[in-house]
Amino acid sequence: MTQHENNTLPPKTCSVERLVTMEADVKKVLAGEKTATRRNGRYADPGEIMTLEGRQFVVENVYSQSLGELTDADARREGFETVEDYKQSILAYHPGMPWLPQMRVWVHEFRPVED
Repeated sequence: MTQHENNTLPPKTCSVERLVTMEADVKKVLAGEKTATRRNGRYADPGEIMTLEGRQFVVENVYSQSLGELTDADARREGFETVEDYKQSILAYHPGMPWLPQMRVWVHEFRPVED
């Protein structure tokens, strides 16, 4: 599935409240350094609102991507400089997890809600 095939998303596997929970990631979102997050399940629908420390962010796009498709631009949206930096961070969070290029994840892109 590509980001242009969102009209037939499968059911969510978790809730938008669980989309960004780690303190370091919350800080990156609040600072504008993180505008996307990848999860092994679908946590939000486009248009849903995520609230972090009283600030609201709207999920703009949700799509599936393989780890092998990640680019440095994707890593920057995650708050990292390179794919390798992002990979090392994920593997540190999930010891023993393999990094398989064919493994698919759900990308959730978001932006601040304007007042």
